[in-house]
Amino acid sequence: MARGCLQGVKYLMFAFNLLFWLGGCGILGVGIWLAATQGNFATLSSSFPSLSAANLLIVTGAFVMAIGFVGCIGAIKENKCLLLTFFVALLLVFLLEACITILFFAYTDKIDRYAQRDLKKGLHLYGTPGNVGLTNAWSIIQTDFRCCGVSNYTDWFEVYNATRVPDSCCLEFSESCGLHAPGTWWKAPCYETVKMWLQENLLAVGVFGLCTALVQILGLTFAMTMYCQVVRADAYCA
Repeated sequence: MARGCLQGVKYLMFAFNLLFWLGGCGILGVGIWLAATQGNFATLSSSFPSLSAANLLIVTGAFVMAIGFVGCIGAIKENKCLLLTFFVALLLVFLLEACITILFFAYTDKIDRYAQRDLKKGLHLYGTPGNVGLTNAWSIIQTDFRCCGVSNYTDWFEVYNATRVPDSCCLEFSESCGLHAPGTWWKAPCYETVKMWLQENLLAVGVFGLCTALVQILGLTFAMTMYCQVVRADAYCA
């Protein structure tokens, strides 16, 4: 009876981790594709220059693949050590995500202030040698969201030490249009504009977060159930 239950859980555990591993492959693939095709689009942060979407996806994908691989092997081999390793690793990730979410909502105002200060600091790197990624990122953000600067278009005045903004701030793009009168520039602050866009899509973000948590809880349940079944089967055989 114990062996029959173990086989059922084993197949479920293997199927779950195979999907988990394939998901990691997909995330890693998207990250590599972004790095190869959108390499010039980097982070807007001057404090964390490596914190780009491509790098985050590559690291996340590799980590998910590693956890999924450990889970698959643990299920196939019915190895208690690997199953426990998978459970502990997934539990740590789940707790880390929960802590980050709680801290984010608890310190939203402080995070807002720090983010705006860091972004304004990053503006001074715009157009400088070795910062093509940051330059392109700001150009894309300002063009797509029809905004200018972090909190105001005047943020750029400190960068240029003149009444000037990048050409991507212009209502109608043209060469050196950033030297024209302020009436020809976008007035909306980029930070608040992007923040409002994220709030409008909060439902999608929430659904994604809940689905991610559900998958992790299922993984934890399968891993611990199979671990207990293996222990019982070993005790039964003994």
